Amino acid sequence: MSDKQKPVIFDDENPEWTEEDFARAKRGADMPANILAAFGKGKRGRPVGTTKPEAKKSITLRLDPDVIEAWRQSGPGWQARMNDALRMVMPR
Repeated sequence: MSDKQKPVIFDDENPEWTEEDFARAKRGADMPANILAAFGKGKRGRPVGTTKPEAKKSITLRLDPDVIEAWRQSGPGWQARMNDALRMVMPR
């Protein structure tokens, strides 16, 4: 076996599908209404209105690699500590 080939893993509790399994399978649109309802409607993600107005925002920020590494080396919680440090020096 080459380094790039992954080993075949057999799982008796979740066997690989056969042609017959695929033939019996139903498409999502063909499912009963009660099952479709269980998956809900609408967009993925958090429901509208469930996030607090003061919730943290995700952004893209470019930092030098040594700065990131120094904060990571400071241990778990480094992002919160970086946020606190930025808050102390932010313009008023």
